[in-house]
Parts: sequence; C-alpha cells; structure tokens
Amino acid sequence: QRDPVRRFRGRLGGAVTLWTSGAEPARAGLTVSSVLVALGEPAHVLGLVDPDSDLAQRVAETGTAAVQLLSWEHRDLADAFAGVAPAPGGPFRTGSWTQTPWGPVLEGATAWAGIRVRASDTEVGWSLLLDGEVEHVEVDPDDADRPLLSRRGRYLRP
Repeated sequence: QRDPVRRFRGRLGGAVTLWTSGAEPARAGLTVSSVLVALGEPAHVLGLVDPDSDLAQRVAETGTAAVQLLSWEHRDLADAFAGVAPAPGGPFRTGSWTQTPWGPVLEGATAWAGIRVRASDTEVGWSLLLDGEVEHVEVDPDDADRPLLSRRGRYLRP
C-alpha cells in the first residue's frame, strides 16, 4: 500500500512541463508536474524539482530556465527527461531544440516561458522550490487543446 500522501498527490493531477537550462554541451532538463503560475507584476512560475537533479545544478549556475508545456505527442520525451525511459545519447536527442537566453526550447512546444530564477534555496519536503520571475512568454493560441496531463502516474488527454 502506497503512502496516503503520495496517493492524495497523485489524484490532484496537472499539466506536464519540461524545464530546461543551460546551453550545449552543458544543458539539462527535467520533466516537472508540480508547477504553479502566480500572476502579478512580475508574474512568477514556481516548480518543485529534485534537488539532486542536473537541472537544479544548471539553474543554480545560470539563474535561468525555460518552462515548456508538453503536448500528448511528447509523452515519450517526458519519460526520457523524467529518467523513466531509455534515452541513448541523452534526452536532448529525443527532439529538436532552439537555444534561447533562458535555455533550450523544444521545437513545436505550444507554450513556453523564459524565467529568471530568484530563489532556489528552499527545500520543501523532498523537493527544491524554484521561484522564477517570468521574463518572456510565447503561446500558440491555435493549439490550446492538446496539453499532456498527468494523474495517478499516467498520462491523460484533456
């Protein structure tokens, strides 16, 4: 029987995002579902990431990240960046990328934000809280109906 808190969290569900940082050859990425967007001037994107991940280290070095919303067709890529599927040569070989000032962005991402991380030293439970101030946003208004969602450890279509 799984921990009741894990079971509760799994039932919340949420959009699947990919956080990336750095530039080739020193780039890192991580699939993240624990994300919150706080509106305001400026707006913030908050994410809970593994403190031992390559992404956490790269963000600490660069102070920036690109946060991308993944679509249904990106579920294999999401698994590769989550470390639960094989990615020969590394997960960045699973897609085509455009380098931005905030990090690599997946070509075909329907929405993404470039953030400047203002705080990355708060541990929450087993996670590291990244608090990023939004500096740039791109949204494809014609492709809003295909987000990759996660609930109870499975990917769902909306």
